[in-house]
Amino acid sequence: MKTTGIVRRIDELGRIVIPKEIRKSLRIKEGESLEILIDNEDIILKKYSVIKNLNDFAQNITDSIYSFIKNNILITDTNSILAVSGPLKKELLNKSIGTDLELKIKRREEMLEKHKKALKITDKELECTYAVSPVIVAGDVIGLVMIISTEDNVEDVDLKLTQIASKFLSNHLEEV
Repeated sequence: MKTTGIVRRIDELGRIVIPKEIRKSLRIKEGESLEILIDNEDIILKKYSVIKNLNDFAQNITDSIYSFIKNNILITDTNSILAVSGPLKKELLNKSIGTDLELKIKRREEMLEKHKKALKITDKELECTYAVSPVIVAGDVIGLVMIISTEDNVEDVDLKLTQIASKFLSNHLEEV
């Protein structure tokens, strides 16, 4: 574990404030959930992701769709890319999402981009066409399903596939 040298008091309601610098460096946003873990006498706060617990399930979804469409498909939570199928898998899997995807999550964007455009999927820009649909559970966007092509144009059917996959994930997570 790495020490920060920061000490905070617990208030009368049992709360502590996580300093802004730490929240910013760990990309913890207002309203996000943190999981509380105990390790002997240590209390550990960990970013919580509902989808992250379904990594294998998400990977099966992307693999199944990829077997038919042959375009890259990925599933994210609000922080990172959890599942990828296609040629971009090694480049994208388990990477933090870029500013463009963060914005799409924040705006609950569902869209089809048929003309190549620079997009910050991770910290690097990628020239691509894409279809994207948010995964919404209990009114909150918890991630995205995205089909990406660096060579061909994505089509209306690709947007429909992202919508189906995101709805399937939403329904599954609401049942859990």
